[in-house]
Amino acid sequence: MTEANLAVNFFVALFALIDPIGNVPLFAAATLGAAAAGRRMVAVYIGLFMAAFLIFFYFTGVGLLEFFGISMPAFRIAGGIILFILGLDMVRDDFTTMFADAAEGIEDQSPRAYAKQRFERLIVPFAMPLLIGPGSISTVIIYAAEAKDFGAAGMGIGVAVIAAVSLVTVLTFWASPLVSKVLGRIGMSIVVRVLGLILCALAVQFVLVGVADATRGLIKNDAKAPYAESHK
Repeated sequence: MTEANLAVNFFVALFALIDPIGNVPLFAAATLGAAAAGRRMVAVYIGLFMAAFLIFFYFTGVGLLEFFGISMPAFRIAGGIILFILGLDMVRDDFTTMFADAAEGIEDQSPRAYAKQRFERLIVPFAMPLLIGPGSISTVIIYAAEAKDFGAAGMGIGVAVIAAVSLVTVLTFWASPLVSKVLGRIGMSIVVRVLGLILCALAVQFVLVGVADATRGLIKNDAKAPYAESHK
């Protein structure tokens, strides 16, 4: 694998796992009613958090999880449970009401103050584990191991890729007002409910994979990877 292949493969894998485009409706719902400047600053905070967190795991690997005695399957199961709770809130439309106060007091708040308050509520579960989940963390660790073969240049490529994905995520979230305008309040509510159902199913899949990785024979392979055969 060349350095160029490492960069391209790492970027594609990480971008697909974080899926900023698919999360635009959720970000739009979470910042519904916010001023444009405040919404953009929230996206910047999320992007900086993503970059810092993933770069941290890029250099520390599984050392932190080993320190606390946490396996990757356990981390995946925990992430799945949190995502399932979020999905239930979205299906019940509690997700939009959870952030209904976004429009309250906007005129009395600076964009920075609003962004800080909103970001504190979005760290969990939006930034993590929805954007930064076990899949993206394990991918970062895997590519960090491959980058070691290229020395300092390889590690620099990894940091640049993480920064690039974070930047693209910020720019994608900046386009969320267009999504809100096209869908409207009713359309946004419908999309959030449908995505909530999908997220619940994804969360269950996270748990199935985690249990399958932690046990032997308890979960069938076609339940862990239902479409593996069709991708061969």
